[in-house]
Amino acid sequence: MKKPTKKNEQACPRCGTVHCHVPARRAYDPQFRVTPEYRESLPDMMGPAGQIQGADVPIQQVGVSNFRLPLRFAVKGAAVRELPASVTGTVSLGSGAKGINMSRIVRTFYTFAERTFTVDLLPRILAAYRRQLGSEEARLLVRFSYPIRQPALRSGLAGWQFYECAFEGRLDAAGRVRRLIHFDFVYSSACPCSDELSEHARHGRGIYSIPHSQRSKARVIAEVAEGCKLTIEDLQKLCRAALHTETQVMVKREDEQAFAELNGAYSKFVEDAARLLHQQLDADKRIADFQVACAHLESLHSHDAVAVVAKGVRGGFRGDFSDFGSLLC
Repeated sequence: MKKPTKKNEQACPRCGTVHCHVPARRAYDPQFRVTPEYRESLPDMMGPAGQIQGADVPIQQVGVSNFRLPLRFAVKGAAVRELPASVTGTVSLGSGAKGINMSRIVRTFYTFAERTFTVDLLPRILAAYRRQLGSEEARLLVRFSYPIRQPALRSGLAGWQFYECAFEGRLDAAGRVRRLIHFDFVYSSACPCSDELSEHARHGRGIYSIPHSQRSKARVIAEVAEGCKLTIEDLQKLCRAALHTETQVMVKREDEQAFAELNGAYSKFVEDAARLLHQQLDADKRIADFQVACAHLESLHSHDAVAVVAKGVRGGFRGDFSDFGSLLC
């Protein structure tokens, strides 16, 4: 480090750089242009290990969360659609390093921002993160709301159903990339117990009663198998085939009646919902691993019924989901 040589020079206690302490003026110069030499002279706070505060230990994830931009998504059977997205990008940081240049995460992502975004693009972005930031591991999560046109059950109407989704990529130190799709599926769950008790009251005592049902949500995280393609539309169809009672968009009286019949035909406890989804997802060879978290927002109780199930792959998901509050519809 250069030592102060003049009376008005002093080493900065934060970065160690020698600054000339002359009176500063409060002004912004719009004509000022940065030269390569000037840029090289700018202090870098991500300096040597001697400036680390706290324990000099590795950090598993460090980066930026929720930087927003519009992205173009591939839509099955239709043109590309531009949607607002929220991005979280992180990398690992080894001991002996002060920190990372976080703006590089955003800048690196922006080099891919004009591409059509699919889960297959994740490995390339993650490799760029690791190369640009010199990290062993990297993660990327892109959240967005995805529209699928849903036909009504009987009337012939149609409307847009929006699904909360995310593409996630995980790159480990060995170079393995996991491509994950997060997908929220909202459905109705009529209680089988309430259904039977209502029928008992009607047939046994001639008492009219209504079985209770509730809006419910399943959060699916599916890992795309190597060499396979899986779309959001595919996941929507798998969830609908498992549970049948997806909430509706456009409804006339005949559609509402049909929905009541669907709920009667496919009543389900939260345990049933989890197992039905497991059966459907487990049979699809495009899905290497998965986890399902279900929440039924009880109308009988002031608490909710929840269940979590995973495929059961060694080293994969373990069904340790606990953020059930995020499943509130």
